[in-house]
Amino acid sequence: MRYPVIENPVTGERGIVRRAPGPAGPGLVADLYARPGAAVVGEHVHPASTEAFTVVRGTLGLRVDGTERLATAGTRVVVPPGTPHDWWNAGDDTAWVVVEVDPGRRFEAMIRNLFGLATDGRTDATGRPGLLQAALLAREFDDVIRFTSPPRAVQRTLFAALAPLARLRGLRGSYPEYERDAGEYVDTLEPLPPDISALLGMST
Repeated sequence: MRYPVIENPVTGERGIVRRAPGPAGPGLVADLYARPGAAVVGEHVHPASTEAFTVVRGTLGLRVDGTERLATAGTRVVVPPGTPHDWWNAGDDTAWVVVEVDPGRRFEAMIRNLFGLATDGRTDATGRPGLLQAALLAREFDDVIRFTSPPRAVQRTLFAALAPLARLRGLRGSYPEYERDAGEYVDTLEPLPPDISALLGMST
């Protein structure tokens, strides 16, 4: 079996899709490898998806609903829909975290677009796209992800005003070329320790 790889060279995230989400089936499961200093692009909420982080190796810093914590190997953190959260590699080594998102099909499409933009040099040093691109991306994937800053009312007004100009510039909210597998695969996955497999309820 071959497992697709999705990588963000800017934020330091490398994801290997362990289980792809189906149209109405189980959610996305991916092995996330976050290099030292890696961090998600900003605090956000998923309006309709549950996201879970199970740390296999390393230390993950998390802020969930305003409360910060450190998650080490064997720790599982579940973030319910609509809960503000943020994460980063809090250790000195690459962290290995199993991430589950359910439902996850639209989430995977969003991640592929965001990572694709970063790979093509179309984001800043934190992995955020430019304002015009962000306006379209935010509107396209509003059902999947909403950043907590600036306030949502400001975002909606600003992005609505910028969207026509962004489209005139030839930008889009999603790019089919990014949503396809980029061609990088691995043939095997790093085996999960038995205690992690039990925590996840899956076989290695």
